[in-house]
Amino acid sequence: MTTTVIERKWHSTTEVAEMLGFGLSKTKMLVLTGEIRSVKVGRNRRIPPAWVDEYIQRVSADAEGWAA
Repeated sequence: MTTTVIERKWHSTTEVAEMLGFGLSKTKMLVLTGEIRSVKVGRNRRIPPAWVDEYIQRVSADAEGWAA
């Protein structure tokens, strides 16, 4: 018997805030300003995991630029 693992395709703003260790208000502001990309699905904002990773990579690269 084969077991299929279904990976999450979307995260809510609350889930992203928890993943990043940010408050919900800060995360919502990052979404509103476009720092973290998102899509609107119905009344809710959803963020694919790749876009969370993209944000982390961009912020990390900016931090490395300051250290140089």
